[in-house]
Amino acid sequence: MKIRVHVSLKPGVLDPQGRAVHHALEGLGFEGVEDVRVGRLIELEVADSTSDDALTEMCDKLLANTVIENYRIEKVA
Repeated sequence: MKIRVHVSLKPGVLDPQGRAVHHALEGLGFEGVEDVRVGRLIELEVADSTSDDALTEMCDKLLANTVIENYRIEKVA
């Protein structure tokens, strides 16, 4: 089974990479971009028997820093 874990910074947490992208877009002449937040995508191939609890535990223990990041688990068909 293919799993995608979308990780992003929690609201209110400073995102220096997002700021840099925002600044670069403005420098390239793109107008109307109000904010940029940069996250990451982690793709896993796991056994079909892998439980939702196990996936959550993977995220909580390793894949996301839950102090400053949120994550969303997506099962891909």
